[in-house]
Amino acid sequence: MKKAKILVVDDEQIARENLKHILMKEGYDVVSVDSGIQALKKLATTDFDLVLTDLKMKQVDGMEVLARTKEQYPDTEVIMITAYATIETAIEAMQKGAYHYISKPYKIEEARLILKRALEKKSLKDELRNLKRDYKARIGAPFVIGKSRKMQELTEMMAQIAPADCSVLIFGETGTGKELVARAIHHQSNRTKERFLAFNCGAFTEELLANELFGHEKDAFTGASSTKIGLLETANRGTVFLDEIGDMPPSMQVKLLRVIEERSLLRVGGTQPVKVDIRIVAATNKDLTKEVETGRFRKDLFYRLNVVSLHLPPLSERRDDVPLLAHHFLKRYAEAQDKVIEGISDKAMDILLNYEYPGNIRELENLVERAVALCNQETILPQHLPRELEEFSFKVYRHPGRSLPTLEENERKYILWVLKHVNGNKSAAAELLGIDRVSLWRKLKRWGLDESVE
Repeated sequence: MKKAKILVVDDEQIARENLKHILMKEGYDVVSVDSGIQALKKLATTDFDLVLTDLKMKQVDGMEVLARTKEQYPDTEVIMITAYATIETAIEAMQKGAYHYISKPYKIEEARLILKRALEKKSLKDELRNLKRDYKARIGAPFVIGKSRKMQELTEMMAQIAPADCSVLIFGETGTGKELVARAIHHQSNRTKERFLAFNCGAFTEELLANELFGHEKDAFTGASSTKIGLLETANRGTVFLDEIGDMPPSMQVKLLRVIEERSLLRVGGTQPVKVDIRIVAATNKDLTKEVETGRFRKDLFYRLNVVSLHLPPLSERRDDVPLLAHHFLKRYAEAQDKVIEGISDKAMDILLNYEYPGNIRELENLVERAVALCNQETILPQHLPRELEEFSFKVYRHPGRSLPTLEENERKYILWVLKHVNGNKSAAAELLGIDRVSLWRKLKRWGLDESVE
């Protein structure tokens, strides 16, 4: 990982050398200079991630260093350090773009925290700039936002399977971005110049589903005054995204299987097969393996769809992506509402980072849209977020894996989950579970866990 590059500007030798020593021990790449003039020379040739500058210096002071830094490198963060702190100078520095203001003598831990957050902000700006650059390089292309390990693995898999033209089955909770992933696969495929059509299989009755997907011939039923081309035929040579595939009725599953196997379809009321060349990407939030076992989903269709499977993690398992996603939505809705909002405060971001998101990315998007609507300044603050996010702390229990557990399996996993969140404290766990400690001990003993859980 690239080291953050920091410029330290201070005309006091001891203070300058001490700060440089502390930062180098933290693993940063540090350059130090003893005057504002030397700082301007360094800034003329080097792009720093962060500038730490004293305020009072001869000839060129900290305010001039701040102004020149922001002029040349708008994304570089600047922290002012001085023994002459006043409210007026602090306000002036912040108005001119300084990230923070530290008064001498300062506490090392406090300075470390401020510096860490400033570098995180700079890193976030870099990530967003790279995303925008990549987006502009492929105009109109949908892109999946995420720097977490799980999302990096997902995007690598998407890039690998997109040109293969095979069927893809996407698993994920509601709101995790399954359609966006399907669109990204289409855009990276050899079918990118053709149509992408999305269809929700759970939104129609069986009759309407057949009519929308396959179309109908003239006089196929009362009111069919002309031939209608269905969505599958309309998307010929393109990609069809079938969302909530697990809700498709059995009779429709048979017809879809025929389309995949024979590359042809029959319109409602038709007798002549119509050739179609489509790629199918399907998605579900159900456990299709269990649906197959119970007979609610055809085994042969499942195998035809599940050539490659992708699993989208819930947002609670990719918290590193929350700042990127939040700023992406902030930019979108600030532009839509014709507002100038530069960012999200540290405290507001902490609230967003600590939330569980049962509604996943869609819920985060709604929260940011609401915040933008309520915000009349340059920064999103905690008061622009729903009060309950801060007032109530809760955990969301998600069953690991896709198969549905038995009642006893679910009870066992839930009790272990509660114990984990209370660090093995059985009394606290029993209170949260609403049972006495003896009952909890008996359950653990029955499962052979009474000694292993502490």
